[in-house]
Amino acid sequence: MTTHPQVQRARALYEMMRPEEAREAVGRRLAEDPDDHQAWSLLGQCQLTLGRYSEAFAAAMESLRLEPGFLDAHFVRGYALRYLGRLEEAEAAQRLAIRIDPYAWGPRRQLAELLLELAPDRPEEALEHAEVAVREGAEETSTWATLHKVATFHERTGPAEEAIRQILRIDPTHTLAVTVSTEREAAKAGTSAARAADLYAGGLAAAPHSDALRKDLDQAVYRMLRGTRWPALLCLVMAAVTLDVFPTGGEAKELPVHPGTRLWALTLMAVVWGFGAWRRYRRMRTGARLTVFALLRGPRERSFWPRVVLGQATWATLCALLLVTVPWSERTVPQVLFWLALVPNLLSITHDRDKI
Repeated sequence: MTTHPQVQRARALYEMMRPEEAREAVGRRLAEDPDDHQAWSLLGQCQLTLGRYSEAFAAAMESLRLEPGFLDAHFVRGYALRYLGRLEEAEAAQRLAIRIDPYAWGPRRQLAELLLELAPDRPEEALEHAEVAVREGAEETSTWATLHKVATFHERTGPAEEAIRQILRIDPTHTLAVTVSTEREAAKAGTSAARAADLYAGGLAAAPHSDALRKDLDQAVYRMLRGTRWPALLCLVMAAVTLDVFPTGGEAKELPVHPGTRLWALTLMAVVWGFGAWRRYRRMRTGARLTVFALLRGPRERSFWPRVVLGQATWATLCALLLVTVPWSERTVPQVLFWLALVPNLLSITHDRDKI
């Protein structure tokens, strides 16, 4: 079957991910020869990629009117029917395409995905079609993505993990594969918020269009900001112990506390913040550090809780600094400061975990 040079050029544009230009090119061919069934089928593929499913279906039907046994047109028809919500007709179209060419991976992967909706209780058939698709289209990320989808739906861990490995082999920037592999790594037991933020930032660097990774990065950075309250509260406790704010038994420390003792407490507080927060922040990937600023300076609905938790940590630290820098001669004001710093943190620390 000879393909007209104009159709070949249009297909090359389509394969270069330029569907609008391909649609215009194939349209010029159809203006010259409206009986070119290959041109109609390619027009349908372009319309599918552009999300125009009714137009894709019409183009496929015109191609089949001219050449009833044309495989590509049956595939396009079934694809369009699926997105038009006519699933049973879509299944029939893909099965017909498979009968025409049992080794065509496109209809196989489409049928495998259709069976998830039409026959969720028949996992073996869907897996069989997905496995044939990856065997015949082993260098196509879409076939492996279908296998991952089917295997995950039917809880087949082995094939799902193999699919992700193969997708990353073919395309290390594939959004699905990068998202799944990054989330799996970040979900391992013992992974800190800072480590998770670095992983998600690295994943976004490879797959910048992953909305899931962007949301995960926001969550990990928010967990880090929540964690800043712990060094703040530790500094508060250190300050309270230095001043003996709440003396228990025996004789209370004499106030004001010796300047050397207060200076030592300030040094310890600096060490806590330097190693507990600043050092960790400076070692983070650039993407994670930028997300910290994005959360704090973003729209109110996105930044409210990050600002709250960071504000609480800042307030507790300021109160601790006041306790150790001012030469207090009595304990009433230090006790008030201690409770003013502690209570707001305790009231929210167990209730703001999932506020972003």
